Amino acid sequence: MPLCSFCGKTITKGTGKVYVKTDGKLLHFCKMKCEKNMLKLKRKPRTTKWTDEYQKVKKGIKA
Repeated sequence: MPLCSFCGKTITKGTGKVYVKTDGKLLHFCKMKCEKNMLKLKRKPRTTKWTDEYQKVKKGIKA
């Protein structure tokens, strides 16, 4: 099962959306919230508090 390109959660089979960029890269999204944050609002997962990547960075800084 693929991981969401923005939040890092696993996407169950039959759900989510795949976005193909012009350079051929595939972006997997679990919900519209992730898609809008990455593509329309151009946010980075490292600075968005509810993503798994933010949690990893935050733990790394505290440790």
